Amino acid sequence: MAHSIVLGAGMIGVSVAWHLLQRGHDVTLIDRRDPGQETSFGNAGIIQREAVRPYAFPRDMKTLLSVLPNRRVDIRYRPGGMINAASPLLRYWHNSGPKAYSRIVPEYASLIQLCLDTHAPMIKAAGAERLIAKDGFLELFRSESKQAIRLKEAEENRERFGVQFKHLDRQQLSVMEPHLSADIIGAIHWVDSWVVNDPGSLVAAYADACKQQGGRLLQSEVTDIQQKAGGWEVTTPDETLQADNLVMALGPWAGKWLKPLGYHFPTFVKRGYHMHYASGEGAKLNHWVMDAEVGYLLAPMRAGIRLTTGAELDNLESPAHDNQLASAEKAARKLFPLGERKDADAWKGARPCLPDMKPVIGPAPRHKGLWLAFGHGHQGFTLGPATGMLLANMMEGKPTAIDMAPFRADRF
Repeated sequence: MAHSIVLGAGMIGVSVAWHLLQRGHDVTLIDRRDPGQETSFGNAGIIQREAVRPYAFPRDMKTLLSVLPNRRVDIRYRPGGMINAASPLLRYWHNSGPKAYSRIVPEYASLIQLCLDTHAPMIKAAGAERLIAKDGFLELFRSESKQAIRLKEAEENRERFGVQFKHLDRQQLSVMEPHLSADIIGAIHWVDSWVVNDPGSLVAAYADACKQQGGRLLQSEVTDIQQKAGGWEVTTPDETLQADNLVMALGPWAGKWLKPLGYHFPTFVKRGYHMHYASGEGAKLNHWVMDAEVGYLLAPMRAGIRLTTGAELDNLESPAHDNQLASAEKAARKLFPLGERKDADAWKGARPCLPDMKPVIGPAPRHKGLWLAFGHGHQGFTLGPATGMLLANMMEGKPTAIDMAPFRADRF
């Protein structure tokens, strides 16, 4: 029986551990916090089957000029963070050009297309059906022209990648969501995607399913990683563990841990915030709604209506800034009658990103038994189970459901 240590108990790491346990591995899952309490905790809670196109860096001059004043809801930046990430951001900009992006989309979509089929067995094994709704989410529009552009893209995605959707006019939308502001002219109902009313609890449920299969969950800091003859050694303050395989699934912290081993991945982060609210004026929000033209999302979760912001480009551990969330809240209150805040402080997290918008999934080029699974950007929550299945197959030398060459580590 192979012994595998998985570092990182977010959606990616827990999913890798689950799939390895399914294949008979002896697995230890290590994280400094409980499962699902870092990046996987604070997302919008959508398993995004529709998200077959990764978020590209804006390249048109109008959008770039509108970003410069640093007042947009969907994107904010800090000069220090931009300077420190200048090289990967430049490569991100380059990969967002038409030629490179057209190559990246089908590679990225091949992963997204696996998301529902790989989440489903894990949801069942974890007994987590109560956390899931399979009625999709709504993308809202105020502008006929922007709605038309998005509908054209949706039609293309349906033809190329099997994405299903419905176009709702104002009257149809009002039946589903009667308390939205009158300036919303219509919506796209992404019917394939699943929504989760407590993202952190879903990851925790998957982790509990790992324990039920005999996996060990260790909450501890890691102080050292060393390759030893025949395997790997991981040191914590309380013990030293030996393993045949080591899986690096530490999200935005993966790059830091890999540098001492000689790997310098061009990682950067997109930070984000969320806050929960009560409903105001007796209103009810029935669906997850994305205000596409402004750049935030409202989700009726267990803890209240969660408002999630767009991206903030800054250093990983820089202090939180409240202006982006404040701007999103101001816009959201015009869309839907939010009540009082339900959290004492905003949650802050960071999406682990790479400049070609694709994660690294596979073996480390120069270290036997070291496996990598990080850099999923906006879609780690969506892609965790697919990543776990693919990586577990690779670790056992078995065929994979898709071509893994686009996600190899040595592409950088």
